[in-house]
Amino acid sequence: MLGCVCRVEDVMFDRVRVLTLMMVLIASLAIAGPKKKDLLPAYVLKARTVLVIIDPESGTSMTAPQANKTAQDDVEKALMKWGRFAPVVPGMPADLVITVRKGSGKVMEPTIGGEPKNDRPVIVQQTDSNIRIGTQIGRPPDAQQGSPQDNKPHPQMEAAPPDDMFVVYEGSVGLHPDGPPVWHYYGKNALRSPDVPAVTEFRKIIEAAEKQQKTKP
Repeated sequence: MLGCVCRVEDVMFDRVRVLTLMMVLIASLAIAGPKKKDLLPAYVLKARTVLVIIDPESGTSMTAPQANKTAQDDVEKALMKWGRFAPVVPGMPADLVITVRKGSGKVMEPTIGGEPKNDRPVIVQQTDSNIRIGTQIGRPPDAQQGSPQDNKPHPQMEAAPPDDMFVVYEGSVGLHPDGPPVWHYYGKNALRSPDVPAVTEFRKIIEAAEKQQKTKP
C-alpha cells in the first residue's frame, strides 16, 4: 500500500496546478472540434494506420488500475472490427494517433503518477474475424516529463473531465502527438466494450465527411 504525507502548502500547490491543467484541457477540447465547413481534414480520410495510446498525462487509478489499459484494448478491437484502420505498435509510423482516458466519474481523483503506461512488449488481440499479434519495436520514449520525482511512481491528485475521453491527432512516431487534436469525443461510458460508442461516433463523422467530399464540385 502506498502512503503519502504531504504538507498543507504542497497540497494547496498541487491543487492549484491540477485545476489549472484541467481548465487548459477543457478549453482545448472546446475548440478542438472540426468546423462545420469541413468536417475533417483530408489527411484523416486518407489515413489507414492508427496508434492507440493511453493519454500520457493520465495517472493510474488506485481503485481501477487496469481501466485505461482495458479501454485501450477495447478501442483497438473496435477499430479492427471496423476494418478501416490498422492499429500499429509504438515505434511504428502511424497516420493518426488516438489517446484514450477512462473517466472516473469524478473531477478530482487520487492516482499514481510516474508509471509507464504505453510499454507493451507483446500484443495479442482477437475479434470475431481477426487476430492481431504485435511486438513493440524497442522501448517507447518515456511520456512523462518534469522532475525526476515525476518519473517515479508517486501518489498524486489528478484533475480531469469525469467522463471517458477519445481524442484524435495527426500521426506521430512518438507518444506525444504533435499539434492540436483534430477530433474528440467524450462522455459517460464512451469507451465501454463491446460497442465502444466513441469509435462508433468517429466512424459516423468520417462517413459524413466522405459524403460531404463527394458532393463538392
